[in-house]
Amino acid sequence: MKKSFRYIVLSFVVLMGLSAPQAFAGNKDRSGQAGASELLINPWAASSGWGNAGMSFVHGVEAIYGNVAGISACRTLDVNFTNTWWLQGVGNDTRIASFGFLARVGESSVLGLSLMTFSIGEIQITTPDNPDPGTLGTFKPNLMNINLSFAKSFSNSISGGFNLKIISESIKDMGGVGVALDAGIQYVTGPFDNVHFGITLKNIGPTMKFSGDGLSFKAFLMDGSTNQFTIVQRVDDFELPTQLSIAAAYDFLFAETNRITIAGNFCSNSFTNDQLTAGLEYSWKEMFSVRAGYTWEKGIWAKGGALDSDECMNLNRGLSAGVSINAPLSKKEDAMRLAIDYSYRHTYTFNGTHSVGARIIF
Repeated sequence: MKKSFRYIVLSFVVLMGLSAPQAFAGNKDRSGQAGASELLINPWAASSGWGNAGMSFVHGVEAIYGNVAGISACRTLDVNFTNTWWLQGVGNDTRIASFGFLARVGESSVLGLSLMTFSIGEIQITTPDNPDPGTLGTFKPNLMNINLSFAKSFSNSISGGFNLKIISESIKDMGGVGVALDAGIQYVTGPFDNVHFGITLKNIGPTMKFSGDGLSFKAFLMDGSTNQFTIVQRVDDFELPTQLSIAAAYDFLFAETNRITIAGNFCSNSFTNDQLTAGLEYSWKEMFSVRAGYTWEKGIWAKGGALDSDECMNLNRGLSAGVSINAPLSKKEDAMRLAIDYSYRHTYTFNGTHSVGARIIF
């Protein structure tokens, strides 16, 4: 067991070393130079309710995004479906549908699979020759992320895991596919296992590049010939938004039925501002939970937000809140549980982001 733990720690250190020039180079001058920015969106309802503060604390399917080591807490099976209304009022009614499940495959090992898809709606086609919308029809972007995860508990205190993600972005005549790797470790200690630490490195992978017929067009020779030829435009590849998070949490336990957890997370982004998140969660018998968090980054308090200020690089105001109901379906100690989650993320403009999720825990 100790030997296996050394292997996963060594692998994690190697990943950090390979990505260090990117992971700690975040500044506003690089903003917008990365692609696949949807990888930074938390699509799950419970963990987004306190602004990702619980990276050291997250368990279940939501840990595939937060800290993949947390999936090791799965008892037998865990299923989660979440629907997110992203930036309500933006116009095209953008939605994010996420589905995932976990399965224990050994005494200490868990496998996970999740799917995240964006429904952005239809966009009017325009060209230089036909700039007026509504004359050439519409197109629909497709964004999808598939995650394959594995985590293992090395002891009652330490767990680690890896997540392989497949990234797909496309429209009708152009698309790109990429792969990335996440790695995470969680550590729990204290007299009642009430002290939590976690570290996760996300979106490590090769660059992506778009290709397809949408990058080509027909042209005529300048000599007056009627013969057409095809010109293919060159496109640059782009990097993925690497992210490093270091988190901690502490549980205050009262009367065996009440828990108050304070949590914090430092997130280093390679292409945007670094972020600090603080969160608070109250739980009664682990059946009813309410939580809130605040995420701070440079410029987030600028007047007018990202649309009116050069300092702010985020449409989110930083405040988030959520609630969960987690009820057993019988009186047995290991009974199947059904949970409903809701979260709200406040934004400068539009009407915020809302997520509703349902979980079944076996």
